[in-house]
Amino acid sequence: MNKKNVRISALFVLVSACAFAQEKENANSQNELQEVVVSDSKFALAKEKSGKVISKITAEDLKNRLGQSIAAVLNTVAGLEINGNQSVAGKNLGYYIRGGKNNQVLILIDGIPVNDASGINMEYDLRLLPVEQVESIEIMKGAASTLYGSGAATGVISIKLKKGSKKSIAGNAYLNTGTNATASHQSQKLADFNQGFSLHGTSKKLTYFTSLNSTETKGMSQIAPTNSDDLYEDDPFSRLNYLAKVGYAVTDKLSFDFFGNYDQIKNDYDGGYDNTGMSDTEKNKTSSKQFRFGFMPKFQYDKGEFILNSSFNRIIRSYNEFDSYSNTVGFSEYESRTVVVDGYNKYKFTPTFYLVSGVQYQFHDANSSTPFGNSARENTKFNMIDPYFTGVLTTTSGFNLNIGARWNSHSEYGNQLVYNINPSFDFKSFPFKLVSSFSTAFVTPSLYQLYSQFGNRNLTPEKNSTVEAGFETQLINSKIRWNVVGFYREQTNSIGFYFNPSTFDSNYVNIVGLNRAKGIESEFQFIVSNSITWNWNYTFTYVDEALNRLIPKNKINSSLDFKISDRFYWNMNYQYVDARKDAFFDGNTFALANVNLGSYQLLHTLARYELVKNSLSVFGSVNNVFNVNFVENIGYSTLGRNFKVGFVFNF
Repeated sequence: MNKKNVRISALFVLVSACAFAQEKENANSQNELQEVVVSDSKFALAKEKSGKVISKITAEDLKNRLGQSIAAVLNTVAGLEINGNQSVAGKNLGYYIRGGKNNQVLILIDGIPVNDASGINMEYDLRLLPVEQVESIEIMKGAASTLYGSGAATGVISIKLKKGSKKSIAGNAYLNTGTNATASHQSQKLADFNQGFSLHGTSKKLTYFTSLNSTETKGMSQIAPTNSDDLYEDDPFSRLNYLAKVGYAVTDKLSFDFFGNYDQIKNDYDGGYDNTGMSDTEKNKTSSKQFRFGFMPKFQYDKGEFILNSSFNRIIRSYNEFDSYSNTVGFSEYESRTVVVDGYNKYKFTPTFYLVSGVQYQFHDANSSTPFGNSARENTKFNMIDPYFTGVLTTTSGFNLNIGARWNSHSEYGNQLVYNINPSFDFKSFPFKLVSSFSTAFVTPSLYQLYSQFGNRNLTPEKNSTVEAGFETQLINSKIRWNVVGFYREQTNSIGFYFNPSTFDSNYVNIVGLNRAKGIESEFQFIVSNSITWNWNYTFTYVDEALNRLIPKNKINSSLDFKISDRFYWNMNYQYVDARKDAFFDGNTFALANVNLGSYQLLHTLARYELVKNSLSVFGSVNNVFNVNFVENIGYSTLGRNFKVGFVFNF
């Protein structure tokens, strides 16, 4: 499929749906959106009253995508490109939303921001989290620092973990296994294993949820062989996860929730691609260990609700990395600690207006020990204190308004203000909603950018502003659901790296200038019958040259869900990813080389069958059905046709 055909097919669907949107339905027969969203106000809000188009991955969606990772599931959402999800399991992931990168995408787990304070960009590694522990995911695109603070510049991925069932004791056990091979080196050996169990329930006022997951993957090299006949060594990946959650309802209005988890990943990795054919090595090994625990009390009163989210997060990353110049293996270790306390209150002034007000405190510090230098946490730390508010107005006429502001007070660079204005209108005579917003955001410099040997304590935050407008509609008694959002984003004060080839001076700097991104995101669902559903989404992204790396201009996801019977489910998923630009450091010329990566199309399929109703399910899947050989990142391996089978037993 070439670019012209992609645009023509997208235009055809848009025009057709516009024609549908002209139909008026009787108000008594319309079936308005019944979903509830949380991301745009921190409290449950009926989706038809939300001024944002929020994509939601439900528990049912995850049930129908057994055997997939969180990255693979997210990569099918409109407006998201999760680079690396089709590569070796240990490959770093890139999160691209609206022309932004990892440090501009904020990830929440049960409402709490998560990150790695020792990383260059402080991003969170989604590989640490198994999808089996996840209940649902909401994705809100656009600047959202008013509610969530630093990092929420292009989008928020809000992950809700599972909790105890209403039974006194329940649980599940699961196992899946499959092949793990590239398109050019196919293998039928089982090389991907994922297994685990959970135990959960409710006993009077106490709820509990415990989970254990283990994953082991091998069979592929991270670096792609220079010649197709070459055989590079495997780079195995393993992960271990423990999660425990306990909730206690003191009264009908007061409850306490506690959580603790330990996550560990270990994997081999190769040297960075440099066009020399010498990046493959068996000596590079890395591990990450994460310790998280927290306390979340909740109190409800006559006109509102108060919630306190608090957590402590410690991450330790270590590397044994081969140095070809000295012919030795060097050891590096990075340790970070993060404390987040976010107390916020919802006060309902009238049935149609409530105010969310809160204060968020964040503290970060880091240690590092490397062959090139060390840093101590006593000198590598900062904190932020952010008061904020959001007002939510919903009216019977259909007009809704979300407006808010946040005052960021940082221990290093001072103060700044961000805000959002988000009006929308839900027509009552027929199911059609207009949405619009203008919002600002900031991305704080990381500890590494401030305090490392390349640090600059004069850095100030990157600033973003986003304007968007679009609509949502439902037609033919909600058999058709369609939304379109257009956005325009400006980015200033970006943090870059300065290097003087004469003096070899190098440090992080704020880049003077404006960079822009604009595009369209559209989602379309057609319930063909009680047994067939078609889901389709399209993303168009255009960015200035300075931002243009690994971002496809056009991307399409399309899936057909067949509910053949109450027990038999079958899915086919198609994905088109447009050509992208990439870059690498050429080890032969010692210069940065820019390359163009070709577009690719993938087809995946999965079938699930309940052998015992609500108790035992089996599934099988085939990824990359046509064994397409494609490139995600220049020089790195990608997955060919692979098979997976497994079962889930609920009790």
